[in-house]
Amino acid sequence: MGGKTATKAGYFDKLKGLLEDFKSIFIVTVDNVSSQQMHEIRASMRGKSVVLMGKNTMVRRAIKTFIADNPEYERLLPHVRGNVGFVFTNSDLKETREQILSNRVAAPARAGAVAPGDVYVPAGNTGMEPGKTSFFQALGVPTKIARGTIEITSDVKVAEAGSRVGASEATLLNMLNISPFTYGMGIAQIYDGGQCFHPSVLDIEESQLLKAFSSAIATITAVSLAANYPTIASINHSVAIGMRTSIMNITKISLAAGYPTLPSVMHSVLNSYKNLLAIAVETEYEWPAISQLKAVIKDPSLAQSSAPAASAPADAPAAEAPKEEEKKEDEEEEDEDMGFGLFD
Repeated sequence: MGGKTATKAGYFDKLKGLLEDFKSIFIVTVDNVSSQQMHEIRASMRGKSVVLMGKNTMVRRAIKTFIADNPEYERLLPHVRGNVGFVFTNSDLKETREQILSNRVAAPARAGAVAPGDVYVPAGNTGMEPGKTSFFQALGVPTKIARGTIEITSDVKVAEAGSRVGASEATLLNMLNISPFTYGMGIAQIYDGGQCFHPSVLDIEESQLLKAFSSAIATITAVSLAANYPTIASINHSVAIGMRTSIMNITKISLAAGYPTLPSVMHSVLNSYKNLLAIAVETEYEWPAISQLKAVIKDPSLAQSSAPAASAPADAPAAEAPKEEEKKEDEEEEDEDMGFGLFD
């Protein structure tokens, strides 16, 4: 009894130390992985990653004792089921994934085994004698006799991914020396930064993220413009189709919200000055510039008197000049008559 307790305590300490020393964890499946293959996997990952196996009940119990200090470990519990283990690492996640999945070995088909993928029997000569033709016919495999041997005329699927291999299919595959299955560690989940996610997330390229981000920005822009709600995206789009319209919209929004922006500052100052003039007109508060405005409001005629003088008086001397010339001409005519009549 004491030995089991000591072993359990040692496992708890080891698991806690690994959780503290490594930032990332691969939750791996080890179905159909032999002890020899597991030894080879540990050896290949030594120095970069640490493989830890254990009974699920003990693993869950250990993790539950750590949750009080590290609540994020609770996200590991739902994935501790079935034949799984942990691979702890601080290396690049993509490189570690490739290293985990590369340690696989081919295995013959076994009756009752779950096919990890679709299994096909390829077309071609089998080298078998014609007496086994009935066996192929029972499985629905099209054949013909060529040069005294059985030849499969077309590819045939004998097992689908996720289905169990039947006894006849397993016998056929073994007769043809086909080892369709490869066994090794599989990756169920990845724990990193306090979050668990599917390993397919590692296949997302930067270009895909940028494309998704651009699509999201375009959607936000369309919604913002349709709802007349200002966002950086919609403002930039508006600038692209018309700088002036965008600035006017921003100014209106800023003035309505009372939020100062560079385009609205001039309008805010002007509106404030107008309000100040209105207050000064209605009150006794004055300053030199407002006195003239108040005087004009009280006596509008002052506005006319302050206007520029008409141009008519300036032109008067020029108008009087012809009259003087006409007077001189009359005097000259009178001098020429000398007071005598035409027939005197």
